[in-house]
Amino acid sequence: MCAAATSVPRALPATIDFHHASQDSVVRIAGLYAVTPDVDDTALLVAKVTAAISGGATMVQYRHKSAAASRKLEQARALAAACSGRAIFIVNDDAALARAVVADGVHVGEDDGAVTQARVIVGADRIVGVSCYNELARARRLAAEGADYLAFGSFYPSSVKPLARRAAPSLLHDARSLRLPLVAIGGITAANAGALVHAGADAVAVISELFDHDEPAAVTRAAAAIASIFQSQRPPSGSP
Repeated sequence: MCAAATSVPRALPATIDFHHASQDSVVRIAGLYAVTPDVDDTALLVAKVTAAISGGATMVQYRHKSAAASRKLEQARALAAACSGRAIFIVNDDAALARAVVADGVHVGEDDGAVTQARVIVGADRIVGVSCYNELARARRLAAEGADYLAFGSFYPSSVKPLARRAAPSLLHDARSLRLPLVAIGGITAANAGALVHAGADAVAVISELFDHDEPAAVTRAAAAIASIFQSQRPPSGSP
């Protein structure tokens, strides 16, 4: 396992700690959650992800919608190694790929199968995160099915998903009652992330604001600008 079943060996923002039903180890979901863009150059992708981790990203999700299976396997393996001991590593959509590269977990959307199905594939000691869009009822149902974190959004206009369903920040406050870590996504920048953290987000998932930069040093600076927000704006842990 890359990093998740025990605490990541670096300071993380205060948030909800929770236990998998099948084990005693603690997983912590908090802070800047870097989601990769569609980049075919594996070396460049790893360099940018490493730069984001250096800037404070505590989680990384590998997401590449258009790559061939062989490219996805190559890149996921490389990112799993880059994240090992430094950040929690999640694979988007593909539980079998997450298992193959010994990722810390998988993130599934509404078309990617049930939480229980993903859990069987990746293993009981791995993370299964879910997209809840703008639906509190869906979040409630998936929490009951055993999801480990709940992702909501898009909160702001997104260049990655311009037609994504929009969510209101108040949804985060309402979802605190589910007692699971909450991830906000969609058009998030250093300028607007603070409002979502204040509303109840434990983590913010970011693509463009991090990875639209050409130079890794610029990725690090962008990551640091968002990560620093978590040092000053945190709702009480687990508060509804």
